[in-house]
Amino acid sequence: MSKKQTIIGPALANIPWQDKPKGSNSVMWRYDKNPVIGRNVIKSGGRIFNSAIIPYGKEFIGVFRADHKNGYPQLHLGKSKDAINWKIEDEHIKFQNEDGTPAKPILYGYDPRLLELEGSYYITWCNYFNGPTIGIARTKDFKTFTQLENAFLPFNRNGVLFPRKINGNYVMLNRPSDNGHTPFGDIYLSQSPDLTYWGKHRLVMKTTHYWWKNTKLGAGPVPIETIDGWLLIYHGVCQTCSGFIYSIGSALLDLDNPSEIIYDCENYILTPEEPYETTGFV
Repeated sequence: MSKKQTIIGPALANIPWQDKPKGSNSVMWRYDKNPVIGRNVIKSGGRIFNSAIIPYGKEFIGVFRADHKNGYPQLHLGKSKDAINWKIEDEHIKFQNEDGTPAKPILYGYDPRLLELEGSYYITWCNYFNGPTIGIARTKDFKTFTQLENAFLPFNRNGVLFPRKINGNYVMLNRPSDNGHTPFGDIYLSQSPDLTYWGKHRLVMKTTHYWWKNTKLGAGPVPIETIDGWLLIYHGVCQTCSGFIYSIGSALLDLDNPSEIIYDCENYILTPEEPYETTGFV
């Protein structure tokens, strides 16, 4: 086995791992005790979705979408020693403005992403701004959260920052959309000198004739920098008689110009199969 390091960056300690199931030919597989977070783990809500987790000191921090009993999703902080057993805070995250005054409460927040960038931690999420758009917030200690300007006008979703500047600019993947669960959507890339003013918009990826991603696309977690390019994990969506079906795909983007695709996998690497993925609020 080659000892050549493919991922650029330091190794991360205490990352949970489970070997591939015997007989599996998949490149990605599920933890056999999924789902790791059950229902009704906070007082105000029933469903928890875990899309944004990062190592922090000797533990793990997560920003979770929690659907409250009034139907609105909010962002909640969670902590874990092992990234499997989680304690989710009952109160949702409250933001302050850049001048330190309390920010106006958000109507809803969901689909968060979380990353470390230039000594701070940033959250991007789908934020209400007379419709869905991309919210950005910064924290250094996961106690005080400063909300920055929304990145775009409505309607936009799936905002994902790159973990470093590229050619001197901050870079974000995003998907222009409309005010609902759109039956369309392609992945774009936008740049900013200051995380406030965004431009130089470029198309990255369009839907294809492959049925699993023929309706819409969206960037997933923070891209991973490798020696060969940025590894992008994304979701592709098809529309069926029973609704939208989300599957996971992967692509490699150019390191210096990530609007250029080096390679996009034809096949999905994970698709809904288990009961908790195919039944209920999924």
